[in-house]
Amino acid sequence: MEVKDNIQIMVADERHVPLVETILDTIEKAAKIRGTGIARRSPEYVKQKMLEGKVIIAMDGDEFAGFCYIESWSNKKFVANSGLIVVEKYRGHGLAKRIKTKSFQVSRERFPDAKLFGLTTGLAVMKINSELGYRPVPFSELTDDDSFWKGCSTCVNYDILQRTNRRMCLCTGMLYDPEEHKNDEVKK
Repeated sequence: MEVKDNIQIMVADERHVPLVETILDTIEKAAKIRGTGIARRSPEYVKQKMLEGKVIIAMDGDEFAGFCYIESWSNKKFVANSGLIVVEKYRGHGLAKRIKTKSFQVSRERFPDAKLFGLTTGLAVMKINSELGYRPVPFSELTDDDSFWKGCSTCVNYDILQRTNRRMCLCTGMLYDPEEHKNDEVKK
C-alpha cells in the first residue's frame, strides 16, 4: 500500500486527547503481534503527557499515524523517549524515524543537559537510536529512579528484570549523553 506523505509530526496538545484510547490500543496490538513486552500506560497518564507538551504525534490529516512520549526522571537528569508506535498501514516509510527524531529534538530543547535513554527490544528502534547518537549501555548507566523501573511492572518480561536486580532484561538500554556529543554540536 502506498502512503502519501502528508503526515505531520507535531507536539500533541489538548486537540489530540480524544486519540488516547486509539494510541493505547495501537501500542497493545503491536506488542501482541511482535510478541514483545511493553510497559502499559493509563489513559490518564498519556492525556497528562499531552497536556504537558510531552507527546509527539504523527497525523495524516485527522487520522492518527504514530506516537512517542517524553518523560524526565531523576530530577531531569535523565529523559526517556518511550512508547514509539506507528500504525501498521504507515510502517515501512520512515515514519518511526521521523517521530523519534522529533522526540529527540524536543527532548534536547527542553532538557539540554539531560541524558536521553530508552529501552527497546526492536532492531529498527535500535538502529534509529544509533543514528541519533545513542549507544547500548548496561542498565546501571540508566536512571536509578524507582518510578521509572516501576513502569516496567506491566511488561510481560518484568520477572526477568526483577530476577536480575534490574541489571538486565530482554530490552536493550540505549543512552545519549550530551557530554559525549559536545564537539558534534559545535561542528553543526
